[in-house]
Amino acid sequence: MFHYMDMHFFFRYGRRIMLLVSYVTGMLFAIASAFSTSYVMFAVLRFLTGFCITGIVIVSAVLSVEWVDIEHRKLVGVIDSLSWTFGNTAFPAIAYLVNDWRWLTVSVTSPVVLAIITWRWMPESARWLIANGKLEQAQFYLRQCAKMNQREDAIDSLKTETLSTIVVTEKRDRTYSSLDLIRTPKMRRLALRTGTLWFCVANSFYGISFNITGFGLNMYLTQLTYALVELPAKVSVYYLLDKIGRRTTEVGSLVLAAACLGINIAVPKGMSVLRTVIAIIGKGFSSAAFGTIVLYSSELYPTVVRQNGMGYNSFMARLGVAMAPLILLLDEVWRDLPQVVFCCVALLGGLVARTLAETRNRYLPETIEDIEQHW
Repeated sequence: MFHYMDMHFFFRYGRRIMLLVSYVTGMLFAIASAFSTSYVMFAVLRFLTGFCITGIVIVSAVLSVEWVDIEHRKLVGVIDSLSWTFGNTAFPAIAYLVNDWRWLTVSVTSPVVLAIITWRWMPESARWLIANGKLEQAQFYLRQCAKMNQREDAIDSLKTETLSTIVVTEKRDRTYSSLDLIRTPKMRRLALRTGTLWFCVANSFYGISFNITGFGLNMYLTQLTYALVELPAKVSVYYLLDKIGRRTTEVGSLVLAAACLGINIAVPKGMSVLRTVIAIIGKGFSSAAFGTIVLYSSELYPTVVRQNGMGYNSFMARLGVAMAPLILLLDEVWRDLPQVVFCCVALLGGLVARTLAETRNRYLPETIEDIEQHW
């Protein structure tokens, strides 16, 4: 529900303004949580912090993709994914140095200040502006982009008359909502498939993360190990996205993650080191799947509802995360049942991903009509 409310404002006010709103509110809630006087107060404020962080993730991912060409989409997608990995890698070092939980909360929140400062130079999405008839603003940002890329020769061609022909919609002044994700046949199928895929990716990723046993190391080194395993996985994704395509990378990552889960079912419990190594390898594959799906989904949805689609997908991912701890409780029924469920979920995700269109070397769809007619 919260994601749908967010998407209404994201569409109405654009990417840039809502990114700032997410930055500021997220920082305020996070800082306020450091002054909590009870567990309930802390839990509520951290929930609201996570709610705002979700807005940052969605808006920044979409804004990045909409500002680059086909050749560089994978680069910004992988960099965006690696930022999470670098943050997770730095977190145990910060936690080791800052032991008080209040100051730890403030310390890990402080980078948002830098994000707010740099927001001043963040351009609005020209695609969104054109799709919503704000041609003068789009022209301003595109001319700035041309100067930055030393393409002054292209500035003269950036006329409002020319921009108005780029995106043609039935009603340029209409407001899109999450309902547009299910109004037409192909959009309904796309929403169903991507929503299921995000659920599967998040459920298997956090299922593995919650269920990994350590190497006998302290919690700081264990956290560092879990973060570092994502680096080779996501670097590999960078090369695979264009070599074999988005769809094959997503399918392969999920199937290999499922294979690791399946292997661990057969490995005896006494071989704890082997089980842990296999589980961490599986986490690497699931990280690759997560890194791919954000870019892949943003390329599948048209500009006019891309933010809505990503919000819906994020909601489905959070649902998958919420289910992961409950699935782990199934070990009371049968010791290996959680592993079996996570394995099946990952396989289901791979099967669903196989049904999606390939987006490698394709232009981003701009309107729902593009999806219905050409995808």
